[in-house]
Amino acid sequence: MSGINPKGLHLLLTYRCDSECDHCFVWGGPRAKGTMSLALIEEILNQGSEVDSVESIYFEGGEPFLYYPILLEGVRQARSRGFDVGIVSNAYWATSEADARMWLKPLADLGVSDLSISADDLHGSEADASHASIASKAGEELGIPTAVLRVRTIESYCAGKCPGDDASDIYFRGRAAVNLAPKVEGKSWECHTSCPEEPPNMGRVHIDPEGKVQFCQGIAIGDMLKERLVSLFARFSPEDDPVVGPLIRGGPVSLADEHSIQVEAKYVDACHMCYDVRCKLRASGRLIESLVPDQAYGI
Repeated sequence: MSGINPKGLHLLLTYRCDSECDHCFVWGGPRAKGTMSLALIEEILNQGSEVDSVESIYFEGGEPFLYYPILLEGVRQARSRGFDVGIVSNAYWATSEADARMWLKPLADLGVSDLSISADDLHGSEADASHASIASKAGEELGIPTAVLRVRTIESYCAGKCPGDDASDIYFRGRAAVNLAPKVEGKSWECHTSCPEEPPNMGRVHIDPEGKVQFCQGIAIGDMLKERLVSLFARFSPEDDPVVGPLIRGGPVSLADEHSIQVEAKYVDACHMCYDVRCKLRASGRLIESLVPDQAYGI
């Protein structure tokens, strides 16, 4: 069966970030390269307008507020086309309540409908947590629905504790697979038979500064600079894709089995195993067009 109907386009506005978090999916950091031009954002929005299922645009990173004028204009253009708009940020800019309101007021005026703020031990210092609190308060005062995103501590994994009500599991892919996974006791590779991204539903796709359209960070399903989104979404068959297909059939276990990849004895979670299998596929020179961009693999 061909065709997908994503409701959201998540734009990786930049890979650059003021922080270098150990659990970052895309290896963002101060030295990371790759930022969307306004022209590319306009093209994504124009193509997105041709897809009946697309309802929302999210601006993510890296840290999108590092390129605030481009972010602001991108939000304005997305709203002018009738899309709901969300933003994900670490709120480094919320150094005071007055400053936070100044940064957020233009976005509130444009009708941003979601501000997701990353704040937890893995994102940095107590000052960073304070920024998140300030930004959350300012956003709500300005009428922007705001959520604070927290993930579990590595200590909770090591102690075998469940996450708190306001914390979610870490996905051990990207930098987390390299920096954090070795600190946590894994489970047998045979356990990881499903994908947390829940293919083939694909309620959202990610688009990066190179135009790569990704089912999950580092798993590309096409290039919107070579094929328009409306055509790509109509023809794409998740079950037949060499990466997404196995994940549908049996998660990372099937991905490894169908491509004859030697796996490790244990992995922390399905993302950890999937990332390892994909890295080994890339190292063997296979599925290079699907396993991009390089940035998602720390290159």
